[in-house]
Formats: sequence, structure tokens, C-alpha cells
Amino acid sequence: MSARAKSKPKSMTVDEQLAYLRKGSTEIIREEELRQKLAHSQKTGKPLRVKLGVDPTAPDIHLGHTVVLRKLKHFQDLGHTAIFMIGDFTGMIGDPSGRNATRPPLTREEILANAETYKQQVFKILDPERTEMRFNSEWLGKFTGEDMVRLCSHYTLARMVEREDFRNRLNAGQPIALHELLYPLLQAYDSVALEADVELGATEQKFNLLAGREIQRAYGHTSQVAFLLPILVGLDGVQKMSKSFNNYVGITESPAEMYGKLMSVSDQLMWSYYELLTDLTPAELTQRRREVESGKAHPMKVKAELARRIVTDFHSAAAAARAEQEFAQVVQKGEVPAEMREVRQAKVPGGKEKLARALVQWAEVPSRAEAERLIKQGAVEIDGKRITDPRFEIDYDVPREFVLRVGKKKKDNYFRVKIS
Repeated sequence: MSARAKSKPKSMTVDEQLAYLRKGSTEIIREEELRQKLAHSQKTGKPLRVKLGVDPTAPDIHLGHTVVLRKLKHFQDLGHTAIFMIGDFTGMIGDPSGRNATRPPLTREEILANAETYKQQVFKILDPERTEMRFNSEWLGKFTGEDMVRLCSHYTLARMVEREDFRNRLNAGQPIALHELLYPLLQAYDSVALEADVELGATEQKFNLLAGREIQRAYGHTSQVAFLLPILVGLDGVQKMSKSFNNYVGITESPAEMYGKLMSVSDQLMWSYYELLTDLTPAELTQRRREVESGKAHPMKVKAELARRIVTDFHSAAAAARAEQEFAQVVQKGEVPAEMREVRQAKVPGGKEKLARALVQWAEVPSRAEAERLIKQGAVEIDGKRITDPRFEIDYDVPREFVLRVGKKKKDNYFRVKIS
């Protein structure tokens, strides 16, 4: 069953809705306002308009992005309107949140290409029939000079430089481009245009979401509730999940790749993943932690359940079962996978080539130097025998077939090489 297919009953009391929505959140500004909005929605039958804005600055969505997407789905499950807003206009500026330098601008073509992939990926979580997808170029692209002056008149420079990342850059003597100062105001105006009752964002978005509350009031609207969620730590357990740090799990990756990556997280980090990436209730999560602490359940078994749940959400239960079986066979038991990529090499009489050079061609290792590093580290095997000498040569004179492993023991790192 996919994440999209799961649904909570809509007939919850206001207190039950709050408890359901509060799970995994860092801060709700203000919770009493959210309670009032939920009560009014229940009384009138008018759903809340819940906004999540995303700038398409990279082509792929990873599990870190899904923390806020899942919370948007929780509102959707309760019958509220989920607004997934793609910042095709603001994406050309780039959000300065958490940055210590100006973002390089993206072209309109790059933004649109990334936006198209987002449209395909978010519906692995959200119900497309109950999602309002919008692009902020709809209104920001029509802004006149007068509109911009009016927007800027509602915010002071002193307030803007209160922002921690701006203040740090000023103190360090690092430049801040003027268009970066406009970003929080434009994001805030998105909430005006969409008439948002609630806006979701990671903790680093707090300044922007609070600016949205203030700008909404300036335009005669009721302030949105700022709903903040934690930033997911990456597989390394140190940095936030990011493609830049190569510590991410992409939601379009193969089941085996996702499963293997999730099994690599630390026993401590898996609890954060359980809380932010699954629909387990706090009581169910507490029960699992107690079972591990008491020795009743092995951490590896509980982690396998986590990996299975997440792979099922983005693929299927059958795909998760196959990935789990493959992981046990290849990684835990050290067996060779039944299926692997095939590499064909022509027979060359008297021909020899250093293995490091061959790895660049066969296994798509980026460079010969990287191939030599892998060999020295013992990360390369031929028919189960580890090769550690970077001078090792492959003989192309004799037709033969062998299994090559390059990197960690997982299916994608095995190759069946045929010299013929």
C-alpha cells in the first residue's frame, strides 16, 4: 500500500485532530489559533487552506523533503485543502535561508524542468484529486513596480536584518544582494494570494513564515498559523539530508537502493526516521523503543521494519519484500546476487589492461585515481577474492567469465564480466 492510499478518518474531534497533527512538529505559531481554525472549519464545514511552498532548485525530492509533505498529507487526510505551491518565480531568486553566500541564479528553463519532476514525485505522497497545485508566477509574474513598492512598504530593513543568516553575513563582511532581501516578502505575499490558513515549513523557514503572518495582516487578511517541522538528519547522522552531502535517500530510487541506505542509519537515528517518516503513533513508537531497550527486540529487526515501511510507501509491499530478501542475501550473508549487470569485453590476443583503468569503463568509476583508491581500500573483488594491488592487470587473451564487485556489498555494485 502506498503512502497516498493511507487515510485517517475525518470524523475526529478538534483535540484529536490537534494530537494527530502535532506529531513530529517542532513549533506551532500559534497552537491556540490552529485550534480555533480547526473548530471553525468543523462548525462551518469549510476546509482550511494549508500551504506548502517549494522552490524547484534541484530535480529530485529526497526523504528530507517528505517530512513537510507528509504533514501536508495529514491535513489532507483530515479533509483540509492541501496547496502544493511551486515557486517557479521565487526559485529564480533562491531562498537565502541557512545560506552563508548568495545562491547562484537558475535559468527559467532549469526551474521549469525541475518543477515538472516535482509534479510527478509529490503524488507519491499526496492525493492528486485533493491537491491544489499552484505556481507563484501566476501572481508574482504580474507584479508591477507599484505592487512591489507597496509590498516593501509593509516591512522594515531593521526587521529584515534581525534574521540570523543575514546578520551573520553582515557581521562577517559577506555581501547580501538586494534581491535576497525581497525573497521573504515574496514568499509572504504567496500566502496573501493563496489565502493560506496554515503554512508548513522546516525550522529554518521560521523567519519567512512569520513574515507571512505579518504581510497577511498588512493586506487585511487573517494571519496564517506557522507550522514548523524539524530538518531530517542525513544518513551520516551529522548533516541535514542533502544531495550536496551525499547522505540522502531519493524517493525515486530503486527499492533495493532505498532499503540498503536505510539499513545503514545508526540505531539512534532510526527513531527520528520512525517519527518523521512513518505514521506510527507516539504510543506505538514508545512501545518499540522499550522493546529494543529491554532486549525483547533486536535493533536490526526494528530497523528492517522501518526500511520495509518506507520502501512500501514509495513502491509497494512486494517490492519492499524483494529488497529485504536481496539485502539479507547480498549484504548480511555475503552471497552473490542472482541478477546483476553484465559487462562484455572483447578478447584481445596478448592484451592486458590494469584493473583500475577497466573499472572506469565497466563500473562507471569516475576516474582512474578513484578506481585505484577503491582497490587499495579493499573495495574491489573478483570472484570473491579481494584485490588490493592497484597494479593488478586483467588478461584479455583468455575467454572467461567472472563476478566483479566494486564498492559495498549491494546488488548495484556487482557486475558479471564476460571476456569473449
